[in-house]
Amino acid sequence: MKRSQTPGGRAQRVAEQLHHEIAEMIRGEVKDPRIGLVTVTGVDLTPDYAYVTVHFSVIPDDDASVAKTLEGLRAAAGFLRSRIGRRVRIHTTPEIRFQHDHSTRDGIAMSRLIDEAVSRRADDAAAADSEDGQPGAADGADAYGPGEHR
Repeated sequence: MKRSQTPGGRAQRVAEQLHHEIAEMIRGEVKDPRIGLVTVTGVDLTPDYAYVTVHFSVIPDDDASVAKTLEGLRAAAGFLRSRIGRRVRIHTTPEIRFQHDHSTRDGIAMSRLIDEAVSRRADDAAAADSEDGQPGAADGADAYGPGEHR
C-alpha cells in the first residue's frame, strides 16, 4: 500500500514517531525522581524540524507537581534529544521543549461543574415536588384529575 503524499504527510509521520519515542523514553529510560506519572499528550513539530514542543500531563495535576515535573523534563531534554538522534532518521534532530497540557485539569473542572448542575437540578425538582405534595406534578404530568382529559 502506498502512503499518501499530501503536504505535511512526512512531517505528521515524523511527529507521530517523535511522540512515540519520547513517551517511551520518559517512561522507561529517564530516571529523574522529579518525573512521576507523566503522559505525553501530543507533540508539535516545526516545519523545519528544529523544535518539537512536547505537551504532557502529570498526576497529580497540582501546581507543585507540574513545576517539579517540568524541571525534571527540562533537565532530561538533552539526553532525550541525543537518543532521538540515534533512533529517528531525520536530517535535523529537533530541540525539545516541554509544555504542560491543561486539558486534564480543565476536563476535571468541567466534570465538577456538570455534576453540580445535575445535583442542583435534582434538588430543585425534589423541592418542587415537596411543595406540591404530589411527585411529578411540577413537570405538568398528571395535572388533570381522574376522568378529566386534555
